[in-house]
Amino acid sequence: MSMHRVLTTLACTLATLTAVLATVRPALPTPTSTSTSTSASTSASTQRTDRATPAVGTTVRTHDGVLRGTAHDGYDTFEGIPYAAPPVGRLRWAPPRPARPWAGTRDATRPASACPQPAAEVPGGSTDEDCLYLNVTTPVGTTPQRPRPVIVWLHGGGFTTGAGSSYDAHRMATRGDVVVVTVNYRLGALGFLAQAGLPGSGTFGLADQQAALRWVRDGIGAFGGDPHHVTLAGESAGGYSVCAQLASPAAAGLFERAIIQSGPCTGRPDRPFAPFAAALPAARETGARFAAEVGCSSARGTLACLREVKVSRLLAAQEPDQQPAYATPLLPRDPAAALAAGRVHHVPVLIGSNHDEGNGWAAGIIQAGHPVTAETWPDVVAAFFPDPARARAIVREYPVTGDDGGPVFGAVIGDADFACPTLRTGDLLSTRVPVWRYEFADEHAPPLTPGTPPFPLGAPHAAELPYLYDLGGRSRTMTPAQRRLAATMIDYWTRFARTGAPDTPSAPPWQRRSVQSLAPDHTGPTRTTATRHHCAFWNALP
Repeated sequence: MSMHRVLTTLACTLATLTAVLATVRPALPTPTSTSTSTSASTSASTQRTDRATPAVGTTVRTHDGVLRGTAHDGYDTFEGIPYAAPPVGRLRWAPPRPARPWAGTRDATRPASACPQPAAEVPGGSTDEDCLYLNVTTPVGTTPQRPRPVIVWLHGGGFTTGAGSSYDAHRMATRGDVVVVTVNYRLGALGFLAQAGLPGSGTFGLADQQAALRWVRDGIGAFGGDPHHVTLAGESAGGYSVCAQLASPAAAGLFERAIIQSGPCTGRPDRPFAPFAAALPAARETGARFAAEVGCSSARGTLACLREVKVSRLLAAQEPDQQPAYATPLLPRDPAAALAAGRVHHVPVLIGSNHDEGNGWAAGIIQAGHPVTAETWPDVVAAFFPDPARARAIVREYPVTGDDGGPVFGAVIGDADFACPTLRTGDLLSTRVPVWRYEFADEHAPPLTPGTPPFPLGAPHAAELPYLYDLGGRSRTMTPAQRRLAATMIDYWTRFARTGAPDTPSAPPWQRRSVQSLAPDHTGPTRTTATRHHCAFWNALP
């Protein structure tokens, strides 16, 4: 296997490091009503019926039927709520259809299945296509008469892994007094396959996100959420999904604010650690290779053939990285081009990245047997920047002089793929809408994965997530200063969701003209972000 293929595969795999987060509560594949079931999965129905009813519950009447959730200390949760029909059979690779109402009271005390994906964040992976569900966390006392702002969270995972249920949002909901919705959406080839003549090509996962936002618009009031104060938020692929929805005409009016975490809108194919969008012709070429791989390449009946292939075989054949397609009805332009042209929804944006975004990838590549030393460094750079002139320029800008070049490699990844594109995205947005920028900079952030890395990771990709959510349902061990930072970040995020600006009397002031550095007991403005990340160099590099 070539160095480029090894490193690119690791890039995609390590994009899911929010995965090895914790032991996640087991999900039940297909939640059903406790009376007449409208689900397509009989075995899942049996599983649901056999499970004991929670001792403490709370019910909500939605536009689709009654839900029984779980009452906690200070908040309620409703999990496994269908927002679209199961995308199975003829609905595989079809735009999402409305969910069917149910009779009786539906059990919403456990999450539904994650969308099909290889084993990573979801233990053992998933092959259950009946996965278009969302979860609601709402503070106690929330009523339709006193609606709260709503944050809709789109998970990351390289568009190939992840689940809304991995993000326990109770701290955000209770401290911030907001309603939080976490969403599953179709992933991998099932979410982003492109084929000539197939409506929705390359954007099924994005269409699912819009269906969830429409469900929020129509149904969140029953949970005490305000459908007119919706903030769309996400990290990594989820952050880039927010970019795509900002650029999608079909998302007009579905959200009033946006939060983009480590998913800059200016991603590009030649810098593959960050998400990006593929042109429809390139996406169709990928789709043709995929169809051939599973034995469905005949000119006639390709789609019918693909719809008969087992999910496990589809997962085995799909590319390790996936991207949404642009030049499509849902996404007419590449988000970067839409941003440059001002063709985006005019809503306030909170955007940022982490100080050491690339260190997790660099550490994983070294641990996979690819040391970064003064001798190997030019070859490592050339694997990602094949043009000799560019490779030489990067080696000069980021010299490795000893045997431990991991942090240098991490800086190249982080600066090229995240820090500088995030600043560029903020610059483009700020000419049209209010923009608030941050850099998460806790150099001792709790690790997301077990084991000892080959060098200190600092604040790598996804390191900010435990400060906002209990990943996998458990909190990370934090120092008192880190817990204060977590509270400050939740205050910022939820204040932004409430007012369109993160400033709050309980936290250090946040200036719009600078980047807010988020570090334990050292939160405040910094004006050195572009210099520290060599952005003049990267912006000049073709």
